[in-house]
Amino acid sequence: MELAFERRGVGPPLILLHGIGHHWQAWLPVLDRLAAERDVVAVDFPGFGVSPPLPSGTPYTPEALADAVEAFCGVLGLREPHVAGNSLGGYVALELAARGVVRTATALSPAGFWNRTELAYARAVLRAARSLARELPAGRARPLAEHRIGRTLAMGLMTAHPDRLPAEAMTAATEALAGAPGFDDALDAFLWTMPPAPPKVPITIAWGERDRLLPRRQAVRAARWSGQRVRLLRGCGHLPMSDDPGLVARVILEGSSG
Repeated sequence: MELAFERRGVGPPLILLHGIGHHWQAWLPVLDRLAAERDVVAVDFPGFGVSPPLPSGTPYTPEALADAVEAFCGVLGLREPHVAGNSLGGYVALELAARGVVRTATALSPAGFWNRTELAYARAVLRAARSLARELPAGRARPLAEHRIGRTLAMGLMTAHPDRLPAEAMTAATEALAGAPGFDDALDAFLWTMPPAPPKVPITIAWGERDRLLPRRQAVRAARWSGQRVRLLRGCGHLPMSDDPGLVARVILEGSSG
């Protein structure tokens, strides 16, 4: 399947997968750090960013997105790449690890380890963020992003440090969220999303200490599921890439060193 992507660097291949409503540019804060040691391919999921949606009738489950990423790797000739993902992308990374089609997987605050109350909360927050993004008048996303209070209101639940996210990045993320045709179906699929099968390859799970969308108590369940200790990303929120690029890059590079 054809997917939009950005490719940089040399070394072992590393696929980067974003969260629901986002696009590959979510990884820009860490992209060049990773590209110094890896052949990095940051991908737009089908129906997000500028990638075309899944074929009509195909459910927007994380498993279907994993199918698309696996097919995409085949098109690029990438056999058993490393993979790292955030949120929905973290779940997809773990799904690919369960299939044994990647070399390693790193998941940052992966979806799927919630209880029913936490899932209802996350879906409500994400749906509200989508509504806000779609209701903004044309041209108003950039002024909102440039105002300190506006940045906090728009990104305070997603990042621990909204001030560290450049205004242009926040503007682009808002527009990506508003325009993603796969968003509603992917969000609905969360209702049936449970932890994937046990991984067949080495994995790393890391959680933002200040994650307000998927609170870090979910990391305890992820640790039980994986049988290993989950790393805590100090001072980071749900989108840790902009909160602490150096820390996130180190975690991913260490996790993909095998």
